[in-house]
Amino acid sequence: MKDTKTGYSAKSKYLIGSPFKIRPVADLVRRRPYTEAVSILENMPHKGARLIGKTVKSAASNALADNKKLDEDMLYVREIYIDEGPRLKRIWHRGRGRADMQLKRMCHITVVVDETGSSASLTNTSSKKAAK
Repeated sequence: MKDTKTGYSAKSKYLIGSPFKIRPVADLVRRRPYTEAVSILENMPHKGARLIGKTVKSAASNALADNKKLDEDMLYVREIYIDEGPRLKRIWHRGRGRADMQLKRMCHITVVVDETGSSASLTNTSSKKAAK
């Protein structure tokens, strides 16, 4: 039987950080080589870069542990999803006895890394070239 596994993934759940602030950071490293993505994330001052960097390193570690023939230079970041998680609701005391609701947003980060020479990456690039 043919192996239908599509990459190596890692998930980080219930991270306190707004998905709206973390998604632009994820857009910078999507579909980049692993070493380039890690260097970009380590040099960014955003909190989201630190959270995504941990998850990308975890996915690469899963890939290297699962397939001993792989090297870090052979990996690329295939997919990154930033999904919304639950919200922590806190009371924010205001003047004159009023209170507002403060929402502390959470997110779930899913990263999939894959080999650069895999058939999935070749089909994605060839279909994009054909679309142009």
